[in-house]
Amino acid sequence: MSKEQELIGTINRQFEQFNQAVANVEYLQTLCLEQAKQEHARLRKEAQQVNQEKTAQIESAYKQTTQRLAAERDDLVAVHGFAALSWGDESKWKRWQPPTNLLEFGMVRIGEVLVPGKNKFALPALIPLLGSQALLLGADGQAKEAASRAVQGFLLRLLAIIPPGKLRFTFIDPVGLGQNAAAFMQLADHDDLLVTYKSWSETAHIEKQLADFTEHMETVIQKYLRNQYASIEQYNHEAGEVAEPYRLLVIFDFPTNISESAARRLVSIAQNGPRCGVYPLVIVDRAKPLPYGFALADLERHATCIVHNGDHFVWDSPGFREYPLVLEKPPKKELFNQIVNRVGEAAQDASRVVVPFDKITPSKNDWWQTDASEGLNVPLGPAGARKHQYLDLGKGTAHHVLVAGKTGSGKSTLLHVLITNLALYYSPDEVELYLIDFKKGVEFKAYTGQNGDKPLPHARVIAVESEREFGLSVLQGLDAELKQRGDLFRKQGVNNLAEYRKSNGMKMPRILLVVDEFQEFFTEDDNLAAHTGQILDRLVRQGRSFGMHVLLGSQTLAGVYSLSRSTIDQMAVRVALQCSEADSRLILADDNIAARRLSRAGEAIYNDANGLVEGNSPFQVAWLSDDLRNHYLQEIQQLAQENEYYQTNQTIIFEGNTPANIDNNQLLRTLINAPDRPQIQRYTEAWLGDPIAIKPPTAVRFRKQSGSNLLILGQNDEMGVSMMFNAVIGLAAHYARRSAKFFILDFSPVDAIYADLLPQLPDLLPHEVVWQRRRRDVAEIIAQVAAIVEQRLENEENLGEEAAIYLCIYGLQRARDLREEDDFGYSSFTDFDDGEKPASPAKQFVTILRDGPDLGVHTLAWCDTLPNFERTIGRMMREFEMRVLMQMNANDSSVVIDSPAASKLGAHRALLYVEDEGRLEKFRPYALPLEAWKQNVKRGLDKKA
Repeated sequence: MSKEQELIGTINRQFEQFNQAVANVEYLQTLCLEQAKQEHARLRKEAQQVNQEKTAQIESAYKQTTQRLAAERDDLVAVHGFAALSWGDESKWKRWQPPTNLLEFGMVRIGEVLVPGKNKFALPALIPLLGSQALLLGADGQAKEAASRAVQGFLLRLLAIIPPGKLRFTFIDPVGLGQNAAAFMQLADHDDLLVTYKSWSETAHIEKQLADFTEHMETVIQKYLRNQYASIEQYNHEAGEVAEPYRLLVIFDFPTNISESAARRLVSIAQNGPRCGVYPLVIVDRAKPLPYGFALADLERHATCIVHNGDHFVWDSPGFREYPLVLEKPPKKELFNQIVNRVGEAAQDASRVVVPFDKITPSKNDWWQTDASEGLNVPLGPAGARKHQYLDLGKGTAHHVLVAGKTGSGKSTLLHVLITNLALYYSPDEVELYLIDFKKGVEFKAYTGQNGDKPLPHARVIAVESEREFGLSVLQGLDAELKQRGDLFRKQGVNNLAEYRKSNGMKMPRILLVVDEFQEFFTEDDNLAAHTGQILDRLVRQGRSFGMHVLLGSQTLAGVYSLSRSTIDQMAVRVALQCSEADSRLILADDNIAARRLSRAGEAIYNDANGLVEGNSPFQVAWLSDDLRNHYLQEIQQLAQENEYYQTNQTIIFEGNTPANIDNNQLLRTLINAPDRPQIQRYTEAWLGDPIAIKPPTAVRFRKQSGSNLLILGQNDEMGVSMMFNAVIGLAAHYARRSAKFFILDFSPVDAIYADLLPQLPDLLPHEVVWQRRRRDVAEIIAQVAAIVEQRLENEENLGEEAAIYLCIYGLQRARDLREEDDFGYSSFTDFDDGEKPASPAKQFVTILRDGPDLGVHTLAWCDTLPNFERTIGRMMREFEMRVLMQMNANDSSVVIDSPAASKLGAHRALLYVEDEGRLEKFRPYALPLEAWKQNVKRGLDKKA
């Protein structure tokens, strides 16, 4: 076999071996592949089973989680109530009522947080605000609209969950010009302070509002919180009635119209405001440049931040940035307006803070136990949660007080609280009160004594609806007291009240003069105003050494030009209630406008540093109802009786809103009840009324001298008949039975309520009284009186103690027979009787007026108007040297007394002019007398007879 064949054989054998090997490999491959397929199928089956188990576990966990989250969401809404409830849940919102208590949590819904998953799931997004920090929303473009609407819904929700009156908004909307806040302006219909009057847009206004917030925070921190309270919530928990409301500063489109200083102030508010109950809520337009030098991070550091990332809003806080935040839109218009209006209505009542007076009164065992040697110290109301504000007089420079507040601010309540508490703390031996009220009201009438009670024992003078003249007489009396105390102190060698009382043990009381609406003193630039200003200045400057204090109250100090500014500057204590910015500057200081920010009745600023800002101390005047005040006044009266306290001097009471009461005329009462005939006097007095001054009752004196006749002129016929009647009673009281005779011509209208008054005189008086009402009897009466005058003229040299004659004519305008006749009558040419013609009643009346007074024959006449008087006896005015004028026009007043003063008279007022004395006196005529008084007069005069 050749080598080629061997080689081929070898190759064939190797090829067969190779094929066998390939066959073996293929077999093994097929076997392994089959095994791998079986293993893969097994593993796949196992993996699918595991996957199904895991999926089931995950789905179960997901379901449990969503169920738990849903339950927690429901619990969250249940716990937070309307603070977390969706606006879409209309059925529950229909049951909404304004809350009475503030929730303790500060979480409020602003939208929903979306949770990723195959099923969309949302949780309510509750952000902390109250008790936490500011809120900042960053957006630009169209996203700002969504942010603005979210803010509107957020604010509405705050209104819904915070008690009415305890939340106030300040809106700054420089781009929208108030449009973004327009829906909340309905609150201003109920109370302007709920939205600080309007929405602000101008840079200057914005700066001012931010400055107001800063000042408010300073007050809260320095006066209320200090180091005693960590937050306003803690303070309010103890403050009760005087809890501070929350304030929200809402700024749209920051930083438009925000200056650099305003931006810095905003950061300060965001940083310190939440502790004071002040929360900024700011929408930042990220597309606009920030103020120079301002970093937004400074504001974000103190705020909860919500920003728009270009796609959606997110809560810019770790753990929340990956979850979309859907901001909530406001509810439907009907629900929106319902909440706003109901909160506004309820806020009107809620804004009235009532601090019971009993909280500041001493315990009953401590009544009248306080010593006034060193000064007066009386609580007025709470100043914060734990302390009271005291009126403290007599120390340092604090001796006199200015009080100002507009109508409804609580000024009257403040004065009542002061007076009543003074009367509880101090006995009448420690404090004397002089109370003058110029208002057209009866604020001080309660202290005059009601239902038979005596006046407040501490009061020496009480003037209700006073007159300038009476007020001046009170000041003159205090001026005399000032001089008297000065003389005593010099004699004793002491410098003040405490030293004087210590040196001799005398209980000289402190004096407090209270003048409400004191500007009435200066309504006219006359001598009275000048004299008043001088005395007030003297009392304010010198009174402090002698224990005399002055309190002047007014609704406004504007226009009080006649009261020296130097006098006001001496009054270191200022109490300012609600008033305008101008008045705040006047009563406090030029740079102190704190009183303008006072927001409720009774809220006040006490300042004992001459009005300087650093002296401001806010407080709330306690509430003293009329019934409670009267109760305490009765208790004080009882205390006076138990202590056997009796006033050495009777309280002087002036009630300018009522006519005078003749029963209070002690001089007349004494004269009537005198058992013996009065000694012969050079004159007799007829009392007409009470003076508008501290002096004896107003009277006219009838002397035996020409002109001693009385004319009463004015259209108030009731006042005229009362003066006529009371004058006759007073005159009769001077005379024994046969020493006087009265002729009464009474032309009262028969249907007048007083028509039977003058006809009672013949029965009341023991003297001879001739009363006639018929006009045809005029001539006879005049003839009788004229005959007496003629007889006395003829025997003038031999006259002795002749009886006094009084001719009283009520209704001179109706006595036509007394009118002067012209001398040009037809009878003057046809009367050829050679005998002397008898004098007419008119001429006889002239004789009585002219010659009668010298002979003890006097005339009292009432006429309604000056023209009617001139028509009757026009040229005889000079024979009436005593003239009483009621209200009339200025021209008539000038004719009668050479002054228009009668044109300024009000109700229950008259003027007495005595020509020979040059005296012009305003007084209150006596009212129609009561029947009991008339019977007392009759008994007294009958005994005298």
